[in-house]
Amino acid sequence: MKHTISKELIHFIDSSPSCFHAVKFMKDLLLQEQFIQLRENTKWHIQRGGRYFVVRNGSAIIAFTVPQQDFTGMRIMASHSDSPSFKIKENPELEAENHYIRLNVEGYGGMLCAPWFDRPLSIAGRVIIKNNETGNLESRLVDVDRDLVMIPSLAIHLNREANKGYSYNIQKDMLPLYGDISAKGTFLRTIADAAGIKEEDILGHDLFLYNRQKGSVWGASGEYISCPRLDDLQCAFASLKGFLTAPKQSFMTVHCVLDNEETGSATKQGAASTFLYDTLTRAYRSLHMTEEDYLIHLADSFMISADNAHAVHPNYTDKADPSNRPFLNGGIVIKFNAGQKYCTDGISAAMFRDICQKAQVPVQTFTNRSDMAGGSTLGNISNTRVALNTVDIGLPQLAMHSPYETAGTNDTEYLIKAAEKFFL
Repeated sequence: MKHTISKELIHFIDSSPSCFHAVKFMKDLLLQEQFIQLRENTKWHIQRGGRYFVVRNGSAIIAFTVPQQDFTGMRIMASHSDSPSFKIKENPELEAENHYIRLNVEGYGGMLCAPWFDRPLSIAGRVIIKNNETGNLESRLVDVDRDLVMIPSLAIHLNREANKGYSYNIQKDMLPLYGDISAKGTFLRTIADAAGIKEEDILGHDLFLYNRQKGSVWGASGEYISCPRLDDLQCAFASLKGFLTAPKQSFMTVHCVLDNEETGSATKQGAASTFLYDTLTRAYRSLHMTEEDYLIHLADSFMISADNAHAVHPNYTDKADPSNRPFLNGGIVIKFNAGQKYCTDGISAAMFRDICQKAQVPVQTFTNRSDMAGGSTLGNISNTRVALNTVDIGLPQLAMHSPYETAGTNDTEYLIKAAEKFFL
């Protein structure tokens, strides 16, 4: 079972080289399951027993179901679609020594730089064109589905201190090599060809580097899985899988995948936006329910903020907290932080543990060492817009924010089972 799920996860991630592709994959799957797409610029007509979804910016998606009978609250699981990478700048071609063409990039999110070197990379994202018939701007997904660029390391002979630590300068050290001088002036043409459009039709773009290495299951007993973008597509995948298979009869159930978590969530499609609030309140209005009905239900609702967690690293065991030490394949991780970087409290932790007991899946806990600063996630940010009991959880992984991350093959299934029990 775990290898079947791992293959499905790898297929999802391989099909999602950018946040836009990940949302398109989920959208297509929801349409296959007879969900109805709602659009933010049209009126909504929602019925009891219905299944719906809405997309914002092409990079965030919220799917929800409405029970046939009266219900008393919502069950929301939120994750994010984006991962740390390098974004292609405007006018990206840079000539070097009249022999090379490099691409100008900037960092998106807090990535580990070193693993990006010396591996085949390509470019994916979206381009914006104008439909000459309607006059409207349209988004086209693009994936240059071949080994296109690489960031070569500087040889040890030219930097004898390389293995003693190095501070990477993205503007100097991380520019990918695109081609020899004959490639000058061809970048947008390459993107246009991949998108099936004309170069002159491109009016804007959001393009990112991605690692071309495929996901793999490995280890003495096949106990590990390594993939690009496990943070956070592993949680998004498990949430959607549990959402689609759960009974969804007792609550309004919500599968929510937001964007820009890696850069702070402060965008129109991020956790700090009105996207979740707008979707829920519009759904309630369309069901002829009042604002007070919404607020009463919100008080009886529960949200799982699902974003991967740090496992104890076998070579750096001292970096983990002395008593909260999650391991790969050890189960779902509940994340705690006294400074509210994670919004888990005693109530939400108890609620989630109860769900996991019903699902018969193991649970672990994570806190940072008290003398080390940690990251944050989308739960506490989302709560400033939609305030409800929320737990921050994740699946344990190694090499977080590397272009090739590692997790346990059992843990995805654990979160799917918990999601099935959660989405009652």
